[in-house]
This record gives sequence, C-alpha cells and structure tokens, in this order.
Amino acid sequence: MTGYVENFADALPSKKRIAEVRKELEDAGVKYVMSSWIDLHGIPKTKPVPMSDFDELCMGKGPQFAVHSVSFVPELTPADPDQVMVPDLDAVYICPWDTSIAIIFADLFWEDKPYNVCPRQALKRAVHKAEQAGYVGYAGIEPEFIAMRFDEDGQPVKAIDDDPENGARPRRQAFGYDVEYSLDSMPFLKDMIDILEGLGWNLHDVVAEGAYSQFELDFHYTDLLEMADRFVFLRILLKEVAKEHGMFITFMPKPTTGDWRSGAHINFSLQSIDKPGENLFGSKSDGWSGDAIHAVGGLMKHADALTAITCPTVNSYNGLVPRVGGFEGGTVTWAPTNITYGHNNRSAQFRLPQSRYCIENRAADMCMNVYLALAMTLTAGIDGIANKTDPGEPTDRDLYAMSDEEFKELGIRRLPRNLMMATDALAKDELAGEVMGTVMRNSYITYKTDEWERYHQAVTDWEVEEYLRLY
Repeated sequence: MTGYVENFADALPSKKRIAEVRKELEDAGVKYVMSSWIDLHGIPKTKPVPMSDFDELCMGKGPQFAVHSVSFVPELTPADPDQVMVPDLDAVYICPWDTSIAIIFADLFWEDKPYNVCPRQALKRAVHKAEQAGYVGYAGIEPEFIAMRFDEDGQPVKAIDDDPENGARPRRQAFGYDVEYSLDSMPFLKDMIDILEGLGWNLHDVVAEGAYSQFELDFHYTDLLEMADRFVFLRILLKEVAKEHGMFITFMPKPTTGDWRSGAHINFSLQSIDKPGENLFGSKSDGWSGDAIHAVGGLMKHADALTAITCPTVNSYNGLVPRVGGFEGGTVTWAPTNITYGHNNRSAQFRLPQSRYCIENRAADMCMNVYLALAMTLTAGIDGIANKTDPGEPTDRDLYAMSDEEFKELGIRRLPRNLMMATDALAKDELAGEVMGTVMRNSYITYKTDEWERYHQAVTDWEVEEYLRLY
C-alpha cells in the first residue's frame, strides 16, 4: 500500500506504475473507474470516470469534491477550495458482479496537504507512526450481517425464515449453525464464497449465526490498511450480490429486540519491523507475551473512547447488554458488557482467544468507520506497550453472573451504556485527539451528539406501549 506522505506531490504515483495498473484494468475489461474516498462514517463516495481519463485521475487531475458539503464536516464553508482525490494504486478492486467497473480507494488532499477529515489518511498516519516506533499492525475482522427482503406489503422481513413471525416459533435457537438453513442459504452464500475465493482473501468459513438470516464471513487477516479497504469493499459487495437474489443486507446491529446482535469483532496483532512474520503477542511454545498484556492495558485504558468509534450508533448499545427478554435461543447475548479481558471469555470486551495470538475486541459492529477504528486500536495498543500499562488480572469468569459489588471490588467498569456516554469519553481522550486530529474529532463528536439528540426527540413504540395508558 502507498504510505503516508505530507505533501500532495509526493502522493502521486509514477508514470510507470500508472501504465502498469491501466494495462491490468484494460486487460480485465474495465471501462469505468470509481475512485472512492471515505467519509466521516466510513462510507465510500465517488464520481465514476471512464478509463480514458485514468491517467489524469491518478495524477490528481480527476474529479474534485466539495467534501464538506456532504460528509458532516462543517469546518469549511461554500467559499473554501474543494478536496482533491489521489487514488491508491495498491488498493484496486475489480467488481466481481460487474467486471467493467473497478473501485480504487483514494486519499483526500486539501490545499496540497492531507485533508484533516480523511479517515483513510488518519489510518495511514497512525501506521506511519507505528512503523517509526518499530511496529507493523495486522487485523482480521469477523463481519456479521442480516439478509432481508421486502414482503408483499413492502415491509422488511428476514430473507431466510420459514417460521411465521406470529406463528409457532422455536423457543431455542433454530438458525445458528443449522444444516437445513445453511442449505437454504447456499444460493446466496455460494456466490459470496466463490467471489471471496476469487479475490484471494482466504475465506475460512461461513457461519449461519444466531438470528434468522444472520451470517458471518471469516477470512484471513492482513495489514491494517488493506483490511480496512477490504472491509469497506465487502460491505459494497454484500449489498450488490444480495440484490441479485431479491434481498438486501442490513448492518444495523439490532434490527429487532429478539435478534442477536450483528458484530464485527476486531482481531489485532503486532509484528516488529526487524522481525517480519513473528507475532509479538505470543506463540504456541511461549504462550502470551508481555507485549500482548501491555497492549491489552493500552486498549482498556482508552476503551470508552474507542467504543465511540467501533460502536458508533444509538442502536449499537442495544446489543451490548448481558440478557434480553424474549431472545431467540435463550436469554444471554454472548455480547461484551464490561471493560476487562479474559482468556477466551466472550463476555469481556477483550478476549485472548484459545486458537490464535491476537487481541479480539468484541465491542465493534459493522457500522464503524473501520479506518478510525483500526487507527485508534493500533495507537492505543502501542501506547500500552510503550508505557507498560498493566491491565490487571484477567477476568476468566462469566461476567453476566457477576454483581455490581463484585465489579467494584475487582475494579471492572461497564462498557458505555449508550452513544452519548461513549461520545463524552471520546471528547476527553487525548490519544483519540492525536489519532483523529482536532477537526475530525470535533466533527465526529458534533454529528454523534446531534444523532443522540435526534434520537431523544423521537417517540418510540416502546414508550407509547409503556406509558400511554399507565399514567
């Protein structure tokens, strides 16, 4: 991947590299290019261009954008210059569902400098600082999502669900790992498996998850920037393939009260630049390293602020609870509830898995801006190592069964209970200010505060049912 640079001119690829990529695309039959920058919410934006303009696009002479007019960043005005996009020619994805189109992830510049509200630039900057400190970060993400369709009345329903909503539904989890439902899902899943295998992402498995029509795709880890790009491309890919099957995909963490939460667990590890290929977090022969434990300490120290990024919606926090009444499959959620860590403890925010030497952050979902999430994860982990931050003893107990008194005695704090609590923590976290920069953090906080206020101005069905006739 193209590294972080401070000046627009240094970001431009060589003519040789442009010619190489243009030939690859033309040989593949690509006619249209969508060079895509990432907005504050982690959503890609673009202006399609024909291949005839490819060279100009790569030299920063393609479409310009008034990013501040569409992406919730009010620090600039209609009188300010536009942002210039430079495609990263190491981040090229030919669309498998339409090979005449290629998506190339891009970085934004403004007045010849990296744009200060470009999340991809923020991750590149964090990666660059980590390299200066001698580290390279890697991540795998476990994306979960729900496939839905519209019924004959135009209402959204689960795409793969043969049990009527108001009929005799199983009390215990029916969909999770089930062979029958996996077979029913294969027309859609086969397309996804074939595409991901063709992309060379080393897909490990596909999981029929706990909620009806909920799935997880597990593929191999890679460096942080490539994983972030893959995550965004995957969200596009899932939606496009689902349309071909008369479905749509939602990444909303909790579409209904009885649903299992859709998460996107981040599995993070580090290597030393001096010892490539050697995991600094541990090995089968030596177990978990001191660096791994200190990295956990850094992540726990900044966990509240990190959660504002990895769980970025009002709805995200409906899933970070220990139990749910009327839950499909029982009452416990298997979701993280407390800022602690444990060995294979799925009720803790940070899990040290039994099968791999990485730190799994379970408080993350598909709505996150993955570039900011990985930038914050990397920086907090390295900060913990540099300062030898002690996370305390692991909590290898069922957190759902522990009392508030036990939490207090052990010094274990609860994850933020709502978006506003997390946003307040983000505003106070100095490390988050370093990762995001003042302008981007302020823009993010402003938007999330507004999101919270708008949520509290809405009267929900629950409130009507709870209060209308009670008082």
